[in-house]
Amino acid sequence: MVDNTKLEWTVHPLKANWKVSIGLIVFLIAINIAIYLSFDSLTFLFLSIVFLFGSLSSFFLPTTYILNDEGITVKSIFRKSTKNWSYYKSYYPEKKGVFLSPFSHPSRLENFRGLFVRFNNNKAEVVDFIKQRLKVKS
Repeated sequence: MVDNTKLEWTVHPLKANWKVSIGLIVFLIAINIAIYLSFDSLTFLFLSIVFLFGSLSSFFLPTTYILNDEGITVKSIFRKSTKNWSYYKSYYPEKKGVFLSPFSHPSRLENFRGLFVRFNNNKAEVVDFIKQRLKVKS
């Protein structure tokens, strides 16, 4: 029996596409070598590694999405965020995920306040679940 009140899955982009992952890791290593050679400082090297890993943590670490009747929860190793469905006013399905926006019309601010939910071979299921909860046109 399928549970229509809860949908949960985990996405780990690092494991999804090995060619892209290896290319990104090689590129990050090259950048860090260039930073070390440019500044000749282990402190700058350490800071660059921390900032680059922090900004790309959603790629390197798994993210779990939990959708239920109340809202959506996004969990990763370092943080957990929960928002009610009432916060979101529109959604935009895309190839690799669906973007939830707090604005009813496109806005420049939605990239900062919205949420991109990645699919894991469950596009139709996720879009239908969101469509039922938001009751707005995409």
